[in-house]
Amino acid sequence: MTPRFKNKVVLITGTGGGMGREAALRFAAEGARVVGCDVKVDGNRKTVEMVRARGGDIHTMEPVDLGDPEKARAWVEEAAAIHGGIDILYNNASAARFAPIESFAPEDWQFTMRNEVNLVFYVTRYAWTHLARKGGVILNTGSVAGIAGSGPGGAAHAAAKGAIIAFTKQLAQEGAPHNIRAVTISPGFIETPGTQDIAQMPEVRDALIARNMIKRIGSAADVVGVALFMASDEASFITGANIVVDGGRVSW
Repeated sequence: MTPRFKNKVVLITGTGGGMGREAALRFAAEGARVVGCDVKVDGNRKTVEMVRARGGDIHTMEPVDLGDPEKARAWVEEAAAIHGGIDILYNNASAARFAPIESFAPEDWQFTMRNEVNLVFYVTRYAWTHLARKGGVILNTGSVAGIAGSGPGGAAHAAAKGAIIAFTKQLAQEGAPHNIRAVTISPGFIETPGTQDIAQMPEVRDALIARNMIKRIGSAADVVGVALFMASDEASFITGANIVVDGGRVSW
């Protein structure tokens, strides 16, 4: 059987760990030519080692601060030049700060918008022409926070992810004439290196699982499995959608 992404050029942001690393491994395993980036130098290089040890094709650049529009542009252009184009863009990277609204510092709001909204726009803006040449797919990482709020302290994160969901719908509208599909994938609580400490606190873990219909915490593999399908030709009639991966958390 031919791999789903044989010779497809897949750009993935935030490949230094967590869902980005899982995405790099899984897309490469299905034949993709992966180009990644991260601000984490050691983490990104570890991802390269892991992908190549399994026979995958990957290039990465690090450190890359995608919140700087010129650095985002440079990464996209270099990535496109490596393989002569772009087929799939997976906007995975993000960073947020949390605090109650009455004490939320303006600089923390700006940090969150820069690293959860602005960088998605910059990368997409500079990848757009490459994607439009032969059609392509944009996967944006949202969150259930963008639908139902993020709990105490999550105002900026909720606003940012709500913006990503809306931005994706706009991309789908403008992309349709170019055969560009755009989809948001909105995870619930996912256990990654960044959330592992919280997830392993028994009282927190029990509270998280209690809200889920599926009685466990999500994994990076749960999210990336959806991304693989959404990026494939099997999902060719899906665009503008927000796919929730949360164990049923926000469904009741």
